Amino acid sequence: MAVGRRTPAPTTRSGIRRKSAEGSLAKTPTGIAGLDEITRGGLPRGRPTLVCGGAGCGKTLLALEFLVRGALDYREPGVFLSFEEPVQDLVENGRSLGFDLQRLQRRRLLALEYVHLERSDLTEAGEYDLEGLFIRLGHAIDAIGAKRVVLDTVELLFSALADRSVVRSELARLFRWLKAKNVTAIVTGERDHEHLTRYGLEEYVSDCVVVLDQRVVDQSATRRLRILKYRGSAHDSNEVPFLIDDHGLSVLPITSLSLAHRAPTERLSTGVAGLDGMFGGKGYFRGSSVLLSGTAGTGKSSLAGHFAEAACRRGERCLYLAFEESPQQIIRNMQSIGVRLHPWVRKDVLRIHAQRPTALGLEAHLVAIHRLIDAWKPRTVVMDPVTNLIAVGSHLEVKAMLARLIDYMKTRQITALFTSLTDANGSSEQTDLGVSSLMDIWMLLGNAEANGERNRALQIVKSRGMPHSNQVREFVMSDRGIKLVDVSRAADGSVAVGSARGAQEDRADRGRAASRGRRTE
Repeated sequence: MAVGRRTPAPTTRSGIRRKSAEGSLAKTPTGIAGLDEITRGGLPRGRPTLVCGGAGCGKTLLALEFLVRGALDYREPGVFLSFEEPVQDLVENGRSLGFDLQRLQRRRLLALEYVHLERSDLTEAGEYDLEGLFIRLGHAIDAIGAKRVVLDTVELLFSALADRSVVRSELARLFRWLKAKNVTAIVTGERDHEHLTRYGLEEYVSDCVVVLDQRVVDQSATRRLRILKYRGSAHDSNEVPFLIDDHGLSVLPITSLSLAHRAPTERLSTGVAGLDGMFGGKGYFRGSSVLLSGTAGTGKSSLAGHFAEAACRRGERCLYLAFEESPQQIIRNMQSIGVRLHPWVRKDVLRIHAQRPTALGLEAHLVAIHRLIDAWKPRTVVMDPVTNLIAVGSHLEVKAMLARLIDYMKTRQITALFTSLTDANGSSEQTDLGVSSLMDIWMLLGNAEANGERNRALQIVKSRGMPHSNQVREFVMSDRGIKLVDVSRAADGSVAVGSARGAQEDRADRGRAASRGRRTE
C-alpha cells in the first residue's frame, strides 16, 4: 500500500506549531492523531521518551508510526533499532497500518536495524558496555541525517546481566548519548509488576513517560494511553482510549473537550411537517442534540429516517449509525412508510454504517465514530439506538461516552439525533441510560391504549432556546410517511385517539354539513 495518505501539515491537530514559543520547551510533533493534542504539541525535542506497557498494548506500532509520520509529514528521517523483531516483520507490521516502509527506506527517510539478541546465547563475562551499539546506531543516524530514533525493546540488551548497578550505569550513558546526538527518541519498555519497566527506565527517561494499557472488561478489549509524566510541559493526565486499525493509531483526547462551541440560530426541518409546526414551524437548531425515546414500536426509527431523508434533500451529508439493523433492512423498512433512502445512498449523500455493539469495546466505538466523522465530514448524524451500547458498557460508561460524543459533534456543528429505548415497565420520563439531561431537545414517544387499540403519541418534553408545543399529539404512519393529526376531544373533554378520533371527526363533519344545510334553507 502506498504511503502519503495524509497531507503534510506545519502544525499539529491542536494548532500548536512545531517550534514552541520562546522560552518554552521545544517539542517534536508525533503526527499521530490526538496524541499531539494531549501532549500540547508533541514529545520533547532532542530528548528520549519512554513508552511502556504490557504485551500487545501497541508500543511498537506507536513508535513505528512516530517515525513514519515524521518522515512523511515533517521531512524528518528516522531510525528504528529493534532488539525483538526482524526487519521483515517490521515491514509486514507497517503494511498492516498502510505504511510502505521499504519505499521510505529507498527514499532515505527511514532506516530499519535489527540487533539479534538470543537470551540463551548471552553470557556475562568481563566488563559490559554499549560502545558497539553506539557505533552502529550513530552510523545509521549519520547516514540518513536522522532526527528521530526508536529503540524497541531496550531491556533485551541487559537480559543476561545480573548486576543492576551496571545496567543502571549503561542505561544512563545510553540516554546521555541520545541527548548528545540531539535526536528525539522513543524507548519502549515492557511493563513490570513493581515498576513501570523491568529495570526502572522511568528513573532515567524522566522527561516524558507514556503508559499504554490494554484491558478486557466483559469480554471487550480497550486500549488506553496516559501521559504519566512530562517535565517542563503541561499535558492531559487522564487516561484516553486509542484505536489501532489499518489507518494507524488514533488517540481520542476526550479530556480536552470543553463547553466552548458556537450556538447557531439556523433552523433545520425535522422531516415531518407537523413536527416542524410543534417547533414554531421551523424545526431544530443546527448543531443541536436531539433525543427520541420510547418503548419498542413507538416510531423512533421512523422519525429518525424522516430526519435523515430531510437532511439529504437539503444536500447535506448524513451519517446513519445503526446498532440493530443492516443497511438493506433499514432501506426496505423505511420505504414502507414513504421514506426512500436508497437514492441518497447511491449518490453518497447518505452513508449507513451498521455494526453490532459487541464488535468493539465502548471506547473503540467512540474512536471509530470520530474517525468516520473526520473522514467524511457529515452535517447530520443519526444513532439508532444508543441503548444497545449497554451490551459493552455500564450505564455510567455509556452516558460518559455519549457526553464526549455530543461535545465532539457540537464543536463541528453537527446536528445529531439519537434514539433511546425506554423500559415499558418503568417511568415514561426516564431513558434507559439517563442521557436526557445531555440533550438540547427531548421528545417522548408512546403507545396510548384505548378502545382495544394501540395508537402512537408524541410530546416534546424539552427544547432549549425555542418555544414549542406542549400538546401530546397523535401521529399515524402510512405509505406516505408520518403525519401528526390535530387534537380531537370527546364530549367529556378527554382526548380522542385512533378510531375514537375518527368517529369524533365524522360526527363533527356531519354536524357542519347539517349546519350548512339549515343555512341554505
